[in-house]
Amino acid sequence: MTGRWIRPMQSRDPAESHRAATPLELFFDLCFVVAIALAASELHHGLAHGEIARSLQSYMLAFFAIWWAWMGFTWFASAYDTDDTPYRIKVFVQMTGVLVLAAGIPQVFDGTDFRIVTLGYVIMRVGLVAQWLRAAKADPSHRATAHRYAGGTTVLQLGWIGLLFVPGGWWAVGWTTLVVLELLVPIWAEQAGPTTWHPHHIAERYGLLTIIVLGESILASTMAIQAAIKTSEMTPALGGTIGGGLLILFSMWWLYFNEPAARHLTSMRATFAWGYVHLAVFMSIATVGAGLALQVDYVTHHAHISRFAAAAPVCVSVAVFVLLVWWLHQRPKGSDALETAAYVVTALAVFAAALTPWAIPATGILTALLVAFQIRHDHAGRSGLSP
Repeated sequence: MTGRWIRPMQSRDPAESHRAATPLELFFDLCFVVAIALAASELHHGLAHGEIARSLQSYMLAFFAIWWAWMGFTWFASAYDTDDTPYRIKVFVQMTGVLVLAAGIPQVFDGTDFRIVTLGYVIMRVGLVAQWLRAAKADPSHRATAHRYAGGTTVLQLGWIGLLFVPGGWWAVGWTTLVVLELLVPIWAEQAGPTTWHPHHIAERYGLLTIIVLGESILASTMAIQAAIKTSEMTPALGGTIGGGLLILFSMWWLYFNEPAARHLTSMRATFAWGYVHLAVFMSIATVGAGLALQVDYVTHHAHISRFAAAAPVCVSVAVFVLLVWWLHQRPKGSDALETAAYVVTALAVFAAALTPWAIPATGILTALLVAFQIRHDHAGRSGLSP
């Protein structure tokens, strides 16, 4: 679809053939590369200094804002992408908000200032509200739904601004309340009439963000390894971290993309669960990148933390990822007992690997073995043989 000055913002056909991500959507995603990279980098440095609780809390706060802003844009675009001039300008406003939010992430991890992140988040959401109001005007059949999205989002932005003035003792309660309400707005809005999102387009968009987050993990670990090689000799521990890290990231990609996701988006209930659970998927992948960088610091004696503290971010994140991929992509297709057991046992073994001296290589081998099992299991299923 080529850009024009203006066109009616009508609902797109959910059965539209050859629906793919647009160049503007890919450009939009690049802004999230910056935000996710900064969040993962700050997490890495916080963990390296032993500030585990505060770093994880700040990471969760920042990542939710990044993910939820991406969610809002992605689902709206799937139903109403007109690719005309007003639409593009409003997307640019949202992109500006992402970059402002990214600029404020270091202050969130310092625990000193949430104003910049809040400003960026509000800018993103104001751009989305403008899109929904335009959709409400142009698409009478979905006007009530669009008004619910616009109204709910606007009220919550006032809430986020108000949270800046809440006393510290009540801040966590206020944040949790606003997050729950944010998650409820789409459920409430869609009850007025479901929007016409495209299953294959949504699956592709989630897949693209998965690749972006995997890319951030590769970049983070590569930069850490590069710094280690410049200052230290290659040791067995560093070599094991490099090899194990590559096996982990390659295996995560394979496991996530092993099953076509679009065919699981068959109902609003299933789709909401699938979409929301991806917050943990994306966070686990990004945490692996920060954890690999932390492990490099540990084996090169640049991080003075315990062996378990160095290995746990990777092992726990990979274990969570394995279970989530099973729940999202394997379970809906009718995962048998053997396949289910393979994922659960792998997750438990990876979690336990954090207690061992060779946690990262062991995790890499375990995830690679799960991939090998999945290949054999899929081949046996297609051949009608017993796995």
